[in-house]
Amino acid sequence: MAATNPRTEPRSRTLSIHIVTWNVASAAPPPDLSDLLQLNNLNLNLDIYVIGLQEMNCGIMSLLSDTAFEDPWSSFFMDVLSPLSFVKVSSVRMQGLLLLIFAKYQHLPFIQILSTKSTPTGLFGYWGNKGGVNIFLKLYGYYVSIINCHLPPHMANNDQRLEHFDRILEMQNFEAQDIPNILDHDLILWFGDMNFRIEDFGLHFVRESIKNQFYSDLWEKDQLSIAKRHDLLLREFQEGPLLFPPTYKFDKNSNTYDTSEKKRKPAWTDRILWRLKRQPQGGFHTPRLSAPHFSLFLRSYVSHMMYSISDHKPVTATFELELKPLVSAPLITLLPEGLCTMENDLLISYFLTTDFPSSPWDWIGLYKVYINISDIPETEEQFLLFYYSNNLHSVVGISKPFKIQPRSFFQEDPLDAAQPQI
Repeated sequence: MAATNPRTEPRSRTLSIHIVTWNVASAAPPPDLSDLLQLNNLNLNLDIYVIGLQEMNCGIMSLLSDTAFEDPWSSFFMDVLSPLSFVKVSSVRMQGLLLLIFAKYQHLPFIQILSTKSTPTGLFGYWGNKGGVNIFLKLYGYYVSIINCHLPPHMANNDQRLEHFDRILEMQNFEAQDIPNILDHDLILWFGDMNFRIEDFGLHFVRESIKNQFYSDLWEKDQLSIAKRHDLLLREFQEGPLLFPPTYKFDKNSNTYDTSEKKRKPAWTDRILWRLKRQPQGGFHTPRLSAPHFSLFLRSYVSHMMYSISDHKPVTATFELELKPLVSAPLITLLPEGLCTMENDLLISYFLTTDFPSSPWDWIGLYKVYINISDIPETEEQFLLFYYSNNLHSVVGISKPFKIQPRSFFQEDPLDAAQPQI
């Protein structure tokens, strides 16, 4: 009697996610963002970047230019991250709000963009100077919602801030699409210029506390911290400890808090929150746990004082997401056939899963891979095949890297300038 092999379970994997939030106050990108993106941290092997900006230049000429061409910030991040094998997965913009997601190319077949949405809350809900932009996706089979927001300013508008927070959350239902309610998503990442302020204490006390790094008293009077103590839903959103000084308001091109005539009180306006899906309670005394095989761990939550182009300092959070993939094989398997040379057409074999919704508008692309490994000679160029699904609006298959032999009578590779690059 022949023995049968038990079906193997997909192994758990850990994804490293880096989130950036920054109110850039209409400024152009600075020359170097290595610290912001943690490019010099050799111990950090990131898989996904999530970048949210507020108050990008949204004048009429800027918006018209950005409609025809990529905006300067998106282009900057593309130029920096593409050589590191990151691909822009999705983006959404609403006036001054921009949300970008980059991922290492090997994760693309397991990231499905379900929807993007803009929710204006300014001027009675019709103007997009305030509100939220959202990207909904499936990550290895799990539902993930990513929200970048800009809430109303000023000390006295705390109730309005909380109202806009609730409104953005309520607007994330998609009745006509097969997307569950946002509160049923496995993970919500919510960040931005939330504009919460520090109550009661005067300007002198706040500045002296910051100078001496005595933050605990200020935390107690932080409006978001107060709201979380009273609002059950808001309480489900977690945040790391605020061990960095308030990120607003600075004189531009300095690390000095506001010296203008208004002398605004410093505040932690720029925040990064997250919420894991809760499972139904098994009994009265049973604690509610996050989804099995899906856990998020905060590794870093910091501000970056070195950047001074804005009156806000950027804030970043680095997470490790541990999950057991619900989808462990791509929908498409791509294979180049035979020896690939410039003289011959490239023959490709691809295999579809039985439930793949193919379309005549699907396409396969050839891309050059940047190799950043010291022991591989620079002359050894490698390529990838990508299969893009029009129905799923996502890359659903990637080949393994392979070489294309150059023509013997060409000194330079003509594809070098012609092919899109990762």
